[in-house]
Amino acid sequence: MRLYLINPRNPLLDITKNNDSYWDQYINWKPLSLLVLAGLTPPDWDITVVDENLGVPDYKAMPRPDLVGITAFTSQANRAYKVASGFRNHGVPVVMGGIHATMCLEEALEQVDAVVTGEAESIWAQVLEDVQQGTLNRVYTGIRLEMGKAPLARHDLLPTGYRLGSIQTTRGCPLNCSFCSVTAFNGKIYRHRPIENVIQEFKLIQEKYVLIVDDNLVGTRKDHIARAKDLFRAIIKANLGKKWICQATINMADDEELLTLAARAGCSGVYIGFESPSVEGLVEIHKKFNIRKGGDFKASVQRIQRHGILVAGSFIMGLDVDKQGIGQQIANAANHWGLDILNVHFLTPFPGTRLWEKMESEGHIVANDFPKDWKYYTLKFPVARYKHLSWADMLSENEVCLRAFYSYPRILRRVFGHLFRIRKLVTALVIAGTNLSYRSMLRSYREKFQGLNLSRGEAQVKKEPPEVRDEV
Repeated sequence: MRLYLINPRNPLLDITKNNDSYWDQYINWKPLSLLVLAGLTPPDWDITVVDENLGVPDYKAMPRPDLVGITAFTSQANRAYKVASGFRNHGVPVVMGGIHATMCLEEALEQVDAVVTGEAESIWAQVLEDVQQGTLNRVYTGIRLEMGKAPLARHDLLPTGYRLGSIQTTRGCPLNCSFCSVTAFNGKIYRHRPIENVIQEFKLIQEKYVLIVDDNLVGTRKDHIARAKDLFRAIIKANLGKKWICQATINMADDEELLTLAARAGCSGVYIGFESPSVEGLVEIHKKFNIRKGGDFKASVQRIQRHGILVAGSFIMGLDVDKQGIGQQIANAANHWGLDILNVHFLTPFPGTRLWEKMESEGHIVANDFPKDWKYYTLKFPVARYKHLSWADMLSENEVCLRAFYSYPRILRRVFGHLFRIRKLVTALVIAGTNLSYRSMLRSYREKFQGLNLSRGEAQVKKEPPEVRDEV
């Protein structure tokens, strides 16, 4: 039996990606969920994993599969359906899973033969057995997996083409922010893999640099922190020789031993969701964890950086409390706190979130020609009607923010400030490279929206970007 596992690309990547940038090599990482399913697939199946982010193959020239499995985030859904249609037209059954298919079950069922909702590992064996028996069901409901049962991902199936490997050590997030679908999909309970299992998989990763895809590697409670420390000690003991980046909350800065162990274990950067420069904004999105009495973000960022760990900060633009000037406010906060890298997203309602329910009930979702418009749900396009900001305002505020943060004087200050405080040339060069790359993206950012008609605050595309090959 022949199985294709496909990670579809977003067709807008052709106009949002600056292929001339060295740092674009670090944008893509392996589609880990597909590699995990491959690890659960019996040896009598011949498996091919296709990541369209590396290039779209000539599906017609490939051997005919017995089954196609597709995963997709919301921004990939439209492309996923086109790939599915091509295979189904040739009589090949297509199964789709992932967060979008779970949250938009009825839509997905119109496009594919079967949908796996939730965490697919718990039901994948049944899917394959039913395919072999010719009794494929329409819906398979996955349950939240005990992480001790998580298989090792088949990293060998995509051996080249990536600068970043990927691994997952925990699932679930207790924060339950209104804009995030992680809690709805993976639950509030913080589940973690056995440490020896993580170390075993780390050794299978060929890339030197690794993204730990956990939504919050260190967690929020004392027992979470203790587990993270044990993981870091095990990585140090195993002498893996890897450098890795992760996502965490600002509480990572509160434990000096944790930071010391993380740095020794190879942590080179952490991505932290600051979300808003104002308390009112944090209250709006229910990220009250960031509102701590006496919390000093500047001091927290500096504690992390003293260990040679870069801090990238994420902010959301378009909250109900945001008004004209929010771009400069975000840049001011990021500069004051001393962030090394700034990433700004437009407030985007994803299916399954409380934000989606709110904006849909208010009639504020404007890019709503589904499934066609899902490709705009990348966090880089304004897809809704915002309370105080027009679309033109959103684009202008975003450009003001990036120009203020990534000005040449600010970049030089970051680089030489790091050299003066930390005295690590390599990380200073990384700061310089990433900052200059973001600055160069300002030009492509303006070009990206030239085809959008923003006069009525609606997503009217004058000229569709070139699609990637659909034929199979």
